[in-house]
Amino acid sequence: MGGSRVKGRRLLELARPRWRALLRLALWSALEAGETFLLGYALARALDRGFLAGHTGTGLAWLGLAALGVVAGSFGTGRVHLAVAALVEPVRDDLVRRVVRRALRAPDGAAVSRLTHQVEIARDTLAGLVMVSRTFVVTAVGALIGLCTLAPVLLPVVALPLAASLALFLATLRPLARRQEVFLAADEALSAELGLAVGGLRDITAAGAQDRVAADVQERIDAEFRASRALARWGVLRTLAAGIGGRLTVVLLLVAAPWLLDHGVTPGAFVGALAYLTQSLIPALQSLMQGLGTSGARLFVVLRRLTAQGAHTQEPAHPAGEPGPDEAVRLRGVTFAYGPGAAPVVDGLDLTVPHGGHLAVVGPSGIGKSTLAELMAGVRAPDSGEVLRGCARVLVPQQAYVFTDTVRANLSYLCPDGPEDSPGDDGLIAACTAVGARELVDRIGGLDATVAPSELSAGERQLIALARAYAAPAPLVLLDEATCHLDPAAEARAERAFARRPGTALVVVAHRTGSARRARQVLVLDGAGAEHGTHDGLLHQSAFYRELTGLHPSLALGDTDGVHAVAGPGLAGDRRHVVPHGPVGQMETVRDVRDRGALGGE
Repeated sequence: MGGSRVKGRRLLELARPRWRALLRLALWSALEAGETFLLGYALARALDRGFLAGHTGTGLAWLGLAALGVVAGSFGTGRVHLAVAALVEPVRDDLVRRVVRRALRAPDGAAVSRLTHQVEIARDTLAGLVMVSRTFVVTAVGALIGLCTLAPVLLPVVALPLAASLALFLATLRPLARRQEVFLAADEALSAELGLAVGGLRDITAAGAQDRVAADVQERIDAEFRASRALARWGVLRTLAAGIGGRLTVVLLLVAAPWLLDHGVTPGAFVGALAYLTQSLIPALQSLMQGLGTSGARLFVVLRRLTAQGAHTQEPAHPAGEPGPDEAVRLRGVTFAYGPGAAPVVDGLDLTVPHGGHLAVVGPSGIGKSTLAELMAGVRAPDSGEVLRGCARVLVPQQAYVFTDTVRANLSYLCPDGPEDSPGDDGLIAACTAVGARELVDRIGGLDATVAPSELSAGERQLIALARAYAAPAPLVLLDEATCHLDPAAEARAERAFARRPGTALVVVAHRTGSARRARQVLVLDGAGAEHGTHDGLLHQSAFYRELTGLHPSLALGDTDGVHAVAGPGLAGDRRHVVPHGPVGQMETVRDVRDRGALGGE
C-alpha cells in the first residue's frame, strides 16, 4: 500500500499544474452523469406512468427526455476528449524532459527504450486510465442516484455484488503490477543488449564472438517472452473476474425479481434497474477493470521507472565495493578483451588514483588507453576484476559533443538543477576562464548566444566540452585525448586548470609528451603489460617509455668520450639545433645538422 501511495503522489505531482483541465473534465462529465441517470429513470417512468397505464403520449415524452439526455451526454463526451488531451499531453512533455535530462547525466542502454517506448506507454495509458476511471465514477454516480430514486430496495441487490467484484479485482492489482515491472525490466535489458550488439558488430565479427553475442541476445528475448506470458495469464484472470462479476449481478437481480415486485418495486423500476445494470454499470466496471488492471498497472510502473532519480540504470557487471576514503578510483585485477577469442587490451591491472591525483596514460595508438578510461568511467564493464569508484565522474572524449542551444545550456547540463548547487553564470564564466574558453564564449556572443555546432572547429568544440566538465561537480575527471585539437599551450592550460581544481582527481589519456611531464604519475601501456611511475623515473627505468617519448634522462657526463648517450636539447654546446628524435621508427636525415668537427663544439 505504501508503494501505491508513492506512485499516486507521483502521478498527482505530474498532474497538479493542470487543475483547469481537471475542472473542465469534471464539468463536462456531469452531462454524462445526467445521461446515465435519465437512461433508467426515464425508462421506468415511461413504463409505469405511460405505456402500462395506457398513456402512450406520456411514455413517448419520457423516452424523448431520455433521448435528449443522450444528445447532451454525447456533446459532453466530445468536450471530455479535449479536456483529457489538455491534461495528458503536458504530462508526456514533462516525462520526455525528465528522461532526456537523466540520459545526459547518466547515459545507459535503456534510455532509448524509456524515450521511445515507455514515455508513449505513459501517455497512452494515462489517457486511457483517466477516461475509464472518469466513466466508471460518472456512471456509478448517475446509476446509484437513479436506483435510490426509483426504489431504495434495489440498491443492495445491485450494488453489493458489484462491490464484491470490484474488491476482488483490486486484490489482483499488486501481482499484476509486479509482473508488469518484470516485463518492462526485461524490455529494457533487451534494448540495452541489442544496442551493444549493433554498436559493436565490427568488433564482434573481428573477435569471432557472434555465437556468444547471439546467445546473450536470445537469453534476453526468452526472458521478455516469459515475462509477457506471465503478464498475459494475469490479464486472462482479470477478464474472467470481470465477466463473472457482471453476469452474476444480472442473475441475482433476475432471481430476486419476484421478491422485489412483492415489496413495492414497480415493473418499470425493475426494468430501469436492469437497464442501469446492463447498459451502464457492468460495461463501466469491465472497462475499469481492463484499464486499471492492465494499463493502470503499466502506467504506475512506467512512471516509477521514468521519474526515479538514477534508478534502474545499468551498472557495470563487477563485484560491488568501495574504494578507500582517499581514493577516487581503484582497479583491482581488471581484465578486458573485445570478445572471448581476442587478446586482452587490459590484463590483470591494479591501479589507484587518489583524490587530488593526476595520472597520464600513455602508449601507442590502439593499445587500450581509451578502453581503460571507459572502464574507469563505467562506460564499459571489465571481464574480470573490479572497478571501485568513490565519487561522481565525467568522461570527456576526443570527439566533443556540442548541441544546438545556448552557450549556458551547453555548459551547465552536467550541473545540478537545484539553485543551491548550480554554479550560476559566474561559475560558468569562471570555468570558461580556467580552461581557456572565455575568449571563444565572448566571440560567440556570451552565455545567452546560440551555439551552432557546425560553425565551430574541432578545437572550439573541445574547449566548450572542457569548460562543461570543469563546471560540473564531478571530482573524477577523465580526459580521453580531449585536447588533441588544441595547440600545446592551450592543452597545458586546460590540464593545469583541472589539476589545480580543489578535490579533483585527473586522468589524462595523453597524446603529447607534455601531458606526461605535467602528471604526477604516468601509466605506460605496451600491449603486454603496464608500467607505472613518475615521468623522470620511467625515463630511467623503461626503455619502451624512452622510445615512446623520444626523450632520455639527463645523465652525468661520465663517458670516456664526454658525449651524452642520446642527443637532446640543453646539452653542453647545443646552439638550439640539437633536437630529440621523432616517433619510434623515424630517423634523422643524414647530414641534416652540419657537423662543425670538434667534439668540444656540438
